[in-house]
Amino acid sequence: MSYALSRPSSARRSGLLGIVVGAHIAVILIVMAAKTVAPQIMQMPLIVDLIQPAQEKPPEAKPLPVVKPQPVQTRPTPQKPVPVIEATQSTQPAPAAPVATPPEVKPAPPAPEPMSQARFDADYLKNPAPSYPPLSKRMGEEGKVVLRVSVTPLGTAESVEIKTSSGSQRLDEAAQKTVRIWKFIPAKRGDTAVQSFVLVPIIFKLEQ
Repeated sequence: MSYALSRPSSARRSGLLGIVVGAHIAVILIVMAAKTVAPQIMQMPLIVDLIQPAQEKPPEAKPLPVVKPQPVQTRPTPQKPVPVIEATQSTQPAPAAPVATPPEVKPAPPAPEPMSQARFDADYLKNPAPSYPPLSKRMGEEGKVVLRVSVTPLGTAESVEIKTSSGSQRLDEAAQKTVRIWKFIPAKRGDTAVQSFVLVPIIFKLEQ
């Protein structure tokens, strides 16, 4: 004897499926409803009453007691004795008042005499220009040297020092050698020739 299992019909299967799906949807709706419900806090209005302090009456000013001035007793001031001056006549003459001597007046110092500086650029001096060193020409050396010259009262160069170098020893030496034989107009204080210093610039430049 054999028993055959009957398969459920399609309508039954669809009904069961609908029940399961409906149960899931109901559960989801319940969970969502539980989350969206938020506790409501009732807000009570805050009422603040301002209580004004009781006004205090200012204290009444009491009159000050009147003090009667007491009479001041003045004592009579004693009279001082007045000195008696005796007038006497003298036959001796009164001493003469000392005569003030006038202050000694010192003579003003003499004004300094005007001083003129030494010169080297006068045309009549005929000072020659320094010669250009041949090696410096070939090497294209150029520059400006400033010499500090000590000029004697006779108008000669006592010493020739380099104040500013041209950058080339050959150009500096050529300028010193030439300026040592130059003639100068000496500096003068008034009409007297004096020793002084003068700056002499020498420019070495190649012709283009």
